[in-house]
Amino acid sequence: MTKAVLTPSPIPHPLYPTLTYKVEMPQPQTHLFEVTLEIQGWNQPNLDLKMAVWTPGSYLVREYARLLQDFQALTSSFTPLNGQKLSKNHWRINTQNQTDVVVKYRIFANDLTVRTNHLDRTHGYFNGAALFLFIPGLEKQPLTLNIIPPYQNWRVSTSLPPHPHQDNTFIAKDFDTLVDSPVEIGIHNKYEFEVLGKPHELVVWGKGNIKPEQVIKDTQKVIRYQADLFGGLPYEKYIFLLHLSGNSYGGLEHKSSCTLNYPRFGFRAKDSYNRFMQLVTHEFFHLWNVKRIRPKALEIFDYDQENYTPSLWFSEGVTSYYDIVIPRRAGVSDTKTFLDNFSKDISSFLGIPGRKIQALRESSVDTWIKLYRRDSNSNNSQISYYLKGELVSLLLDLLIRRYHNNQRSLDDVMVIMWEKFGKTETGFTPEDLKEQIESVAGLDLSDFYDKYLDGVEELPFDEYFEPFGLQLKTVIEEEAIPHLGIKVLLENGKEIIKFVESQSPAQIAGIDAEDELLAIDGIRVGAEQLNERLKDYRAGDMIQVTVFHQDELRNLPVQLAIPTPSRYEVVRVPNPSNAQKQNFAAWTGQF
Repeated sequence: MTKAVLTPSPIPHPLYPTLTYKVEMPQPQTHLFEVTLEIQGWNQPNLDLKMAVWTPGSYLVREYARLLQDFQALTSSFTPLNGQKLSKNHWRINTQNQTDVVVKYRIFANDLTVRTNHLDRTHGYFNGAALFLFIPGLEKQPLTLNIIPPYQNWRVSTSLPPHPHQDNTFIAKDFDTLVDSPVEIGIHNKYEFEVLGKPHELVVWGKGNIKPEQVIKDTQKVIRYQADLFGGLPYEKYIFLLHLSGNSYGGLEHKSSCTLNYPRFGFRAKDSYNRFMQLVTHEFFHLWNVKRIRPKALEIFDYDQENYTPSLWFSEGVTSYYDIVIPRRAGVSDTKTFLDNFSKDISSFLGIPGRKIQALRESSVDTWIKLYRRDSNSNNSQISYYLKGELVSLLLDLLIRRYHNNQRSLDDVMVIMWEKFGKTETGFTPEDLKEQIESVAGLDLSDFYDKYLDGVEELPFDEYFEPFGLQLKTVIEEEAIPHLGIKVLLENGKEIIKFVESQSPAQIAGIDAEDELLAIDGIRVGAEQLNERLKDYRAGDMIQVTVFHQDELRNLPVQLAIPTPSRYEVVRVPNPSNAQKQNFAAWTGQF
């Protein structure tokens, strides 16, 4: 092993140590990033180091330290220093009065998501929270990041500003900025474009059927619309990092970039392309809503533990609402797509029994233990603040528009939140948020909150749709299927029941999730044949369902119930009035 070489930092602080991170990947096929933290000017007998347990924007404790190995601490002359691990993500080093300390470790990186790290023969990608140790108390200290690619033809893309004199070296004003600036290293395609005089990049890793020219053209429309809404762009440069993979989907927002993961062949079909543009719109809208307009609990990130807030319905739900609305207003999608998207989401929402159990703001608080930790009972007991938050935001926008003849809207709420909280990055409280929404609405929204944010009353879609010439249509297939209440998937050659709906005929009969479905009335049946078989019966019929329950054969009598709606559609009312037509046009921006 060679002697550690300290790299001078161009941004020393007169009272604190200088910090330099170096990231190497000499054998990318092993999926191991090699990280070195060089500390100069240390003056304490002990050095504490921690690793974040979560990533801002993804509200789950993910225990990134579990992927760390080969930890060592050294002097600048390569002498080992003693230390110990105090907890799952906390190390303490006895510095022996050394002013220069070098910390080395490796991170296993084979998880291709927008919030983790991935390294292989084709590229390297990392998020700061999942890669870098930090020194408690020095989170606001400026630092330098040096990337050493394994091959000469690998290049680096990140929103961090480059060092003026060193290649592949970047400067972060603090640890939060390092965490908020993902890095892509490798042979990727980079497409540069401009919006409102500011540079943007689309960085694409992976093969697929993407048409960059079309994506850039539509992305420019989305950017311009949002810039017009908020009065400009709050960054100097923005990067869209896009990973093309098998069937993965996801996005994570940052202040000057976002990471997107999308199926490699998902750009030809119209529905799939529109879904991608929704994802782009969603993550870009986040650069205002959540990265700058954020709840008080997220004003200062605590990387050690959960950061609880009841306001994620606003941060994520409102953003989900606008990822449908903005493409329509910007001319990226058409009216049919606009209505279809709400139809799909309302159908999903009304098909989840948990909407009657968990309140919206409770869902926000419980995200740390529920949303990303789904089990066979999740749909019976919880609701997503993304999904219900989107639909509550829809009602709020229509409510404000109706009372103010489209002269006010949820747009005005967003602008006020930007002016009062976003520009200064001052966290808002739940009370602040309610006050600003009410100031725009000109209404006391306590009853609305009690019913739809803190209660579980059904959302009255038709009441809010009517002034805009819309209605919710219930669709039951012509050949209706009597209700059994199970979902079945083929797993390893077995037909496994993955979900049993609360109070459904199946649950009342004693069928459990993870039972293996064998037969109905003595004839074998699987996931592909189940609905066809049920069409031979009527509501009220008794059938015998045969399952293996923990390897025990069970024949269970089940009485089928009346068919449930297969889906819901948001449709135009017959013969809309001129007022309804005008309201709809004002809402969608299609005058």
